[in-house]
Amino acid sequence: MRVLLINPFYPISETPSPPLGLAYLAAALQQADIEVKILDLVVFPYRQGMLQDLLEGFNPRIVGITAVTMTFDKAMEVVRDVKKINDGIITVMGGPHVTFCARQTLAEHPGLDVAVLGEGERSLVELARAVKKGDDLSRIKGIVYRRQADICFTEKRPLIENLDKLPVPARDLLPLGRYRALSMPISMTTSRGCPFKCIFCVGRKMVGSRVRYRNPRAVVDELEYLSTLNFHQINIADDLFTAKRSHCLAVCEEILRRRLQVTWTSFARVDTVSDEVLTAMKAAGCSAVSFGIESANPQILKTIKKGITLDQVVAAVTMCAAAGITPFASFILGLPGETPQTIKETMDFAQRLKGLGLGYGFHLLAPFPGTEVREKSEQYEIKILTDDWSQYHANRAIVETLTVNRQMMDDIVIAWEDEYNQLLADIKKRIPLKKATPAEIQELENLERIVMIYDLMIKGVIEEKGTWQNANLPTSRTDALAGLVRRIGENAEIDKEALAATLRDAVARGHLCFREEGGHVQWAWTNFIKPV
Repeated sequence: MRVLLINPFYPISETPSPPLGLAYLAAALQQADIEVKILDLVVFPYRQGMLQDLLEGFNPRIVGITAVTMTFDKAMEVVRDVKKINDGIITVMGGPHVTFCARQTLAEHPGLDVAVLGEGERSLVELARAVKKGDDLSRIKGIVYRRQADICFTEKRPLIENLDKLPVPARDLLPLGRYRALSMPISMTTSRGCPFKCIFCVGRKMVGSRVRYRNPRAVVDELEYLSTLNFHQINIADDLFTAKRSHCLAVCEEILRRRLQVTWTSFARVDTVSDEVLTAMKAAGCSAVSFGIESANPQILKTIKKGITLDQVVAAVTMCAAAGITPFASFILGLPGETPQTIKETMDFAQRLKGLGLGYGFHLLAPFPGTEVREKSEQYEIKILTDDWSQYHANRAIVETLTVNRQMMDDIVIAWEDEYNQLLADIKKRIPLKKATPAEIQELENLERIVMIYDLMIKGVIEEKGTWQNANLPTSRTDALAGLVRRIGENAEIDKEALAATLRDAVARGHLCFREEGGHVQWAWTNFIKPV
């Protein structure tokens, strides 16, 4: 029995990390003696021919794909291609979007056979076993499937009580090397669940209102392993790492007990941090904490059931600064009750907090399926402008309030983007004049390097240009790299000096590998990495 898991395309601008959810699913399948592969289309160029080769070579019985709302259309494109190549393959989708749109999704997309709702590890394993045996799917909890013309919901699956019974995520199946080359973070979790009721979030519905915690020793075992992979950043991606003071402190104490030197970041709420907690987190290696503040208007905060006050926000930012942790915050424009005045309040408040050391950004409300703000949009006086899921990326307006229209919100975000782009342009101008700081130069160079590597990676340039016949004496790595630069630069509008510098850096960091065999020179990205 074989299962292929697929991560659909996700924009690099959204700072993706290796797909932890798929790694958990893969590990659960492996534990059940089911052979599994992962295809990650975030960092691999997608071609139908490539998919066909993989399906014919691996011959999976099931293809599972995950999707959030903004990646749903890309995911369905792959599902349709799977069915074109082999209609006998069982196609399965999981993730928050299909969890709350299952009936609609199966009704509108005949190429999709099964939807897995909520936590998927046990449901997918049982599904694979049932498919292998030819059993009835009706006994599998937590899925939606087709039975002739009917769309059938099975019994709801209880949440996994003991997270420590889950196997360690199968990260060896993920192309970690490509994410590392792109300076993307790697993530892990220490808990599942969120006790809060924000009306714009589906987290509580997906993973439950009661937080379930992993054993702190197992958490730090995993953190210690991740620290050997040489990623520039490790994210603790819990919905709320600081939900339970004792758990947070226990993890920090275990890190300190082992004298583990590791840097990590986490998510928190302003009403769940304290001097004690932040001091412990800093001592254990936490460098930054991200808060969802959403709005500076007390009435909007009440309406969206955020449950925080502005005084708590100021206190949390101040405590972070005192502890030596960098605070970050996100704000959402277009929430129920938003007016031109409340937008100004939020922007002014963000600027005030910036003076206290806060880094921040703005997003626009995206009313995802399953959220209260979508289900009760009329009650909240929110006008939803589109159900084009590809637009649900929170960077352009897809809702309007009674007094704030799409253009007003787009103008704010576009101005924010233009300001950042102008900042980068100014740095570039000041470099030859020797008026840019080392930090500014490094920021610009890192960004340009990431953009170039991603362009090479997602267009398959190394795969296309990185292999050639060498009829001469063995080629040194330096000569082979010069040859690669030359071949890529042929008939391409590209800064060859920047290309050479980027590739030299990639080689030096182990992101790009060279070998010569049988008279062939071959360059390739480092896809899979092992701890050092």
